[in-house]
Amino acid sequence: MPETTKGPWLDFERPIVELEERIRTLEASAAVGGVDVADEVAHLRRKAVRLSDDIFSKLEPWQRVQLARHGRRPTTLDLIERIFTQFVPLHGDRQFRDDPAIVGGLARLEGRPVLVLGHQKGRDTRSNVQRNFGMAHPEGYRKALRLMTLAERFERPIITFIDTPGAYPGLGAEERGQAEAIAHNLRAMAALRVPTVAVVTGEGGSGGALALGVADRIYMLENAVYSVISPEGCAAILWRDAAKAPDAAKAMRLTAADAFRHTLIDGIVGEPVGGAHRDHAAAALAVKAQLLDALAELVALDQKTLRERRLAKYLAMGEWTERR
Repeated sequence: MPETTKGPWLDFERPIVELEERIRTLEASAAVGGVDVADEVAHLRRKAVRLSDDIFSKLEPWQRVQLARHGRRPTTLDLIERIFTQFVPLHGDRQFRDDPAIVGGLARLEGRPVLVLGHQKGRDTRSNVQRNFGMAHPEGYRKALRLMTLAERFERPIITFIDTPGAYPGLGAEERGQAEAIAHNLRAMAALRVPTVAVVTGEGGSGGALALGVADRIYMLENAVYSVISPEGCAAILWRDAAKAPDAAKAMRLTAADAFRHTLIDGIVGEPVGGAHRDHAAAALAVKAQLLDALAELVALDQKTLRERRLAKYLAMGEWTERR
């Protein structure tokens, strides 16, 4: 349950938050006055559950985009803290600098040595500026590749968390080879000799997401999104009006259900009712269970089979018609 109604709550979830605030206020008043409010509190709690079920069972694609971007949504470091042990962060691409929009390092998952990395957003304006809103520069992707190569050398499975609007499109990033860095990651990940699992935890935007997403298994959190462009960008191109982003979101088929239906991902990780931002621990527990299931299957495969299946997986994506 949220601690306060203050904060970056979305319009469609605010009725739930306000109802939960009423429950807290009632309990606090009862504690001071010694009044028995158990029946009323129980009634309000049932009402909150029904309201949550009703709202979150009818979400539109644009509302899921808003949830994927929620300011309280668990970040990569939030998930690492709750899922892994003995995490040792590693920094730098050994060429230019350390990019804080990508974090990663060595860790253990239920005792198994792994390498974990992902995009990292901030929690407020200051930290978002520091993390560049999760939009990596070329050095971020080169750092990720360096860590993945290290994992391959020591035969550690690789786990990636994807949460970015896209790769940073600034002049400096382009000058330092943004497209080349992403392309290099795509090629290298396709050929890795160790198991790889990717989870889209929030936004999976364009090549910036794909640079960490060429994995043996790809999963999405229930309210995450995965697309080649943002809804705002799509709307600006199609209608010359970014305000039509909700229409674009519906047309783009960017939800987890859409991606699973089109076999672009291997599964959907359920979120707590109301979204992962309302219960980080429960969300992390669900992600952890999915990671353990995936690795149990993948580590049993030899390197040749692993790479052949990965290649076949991506070659089978999409549909086309050949005309003569």
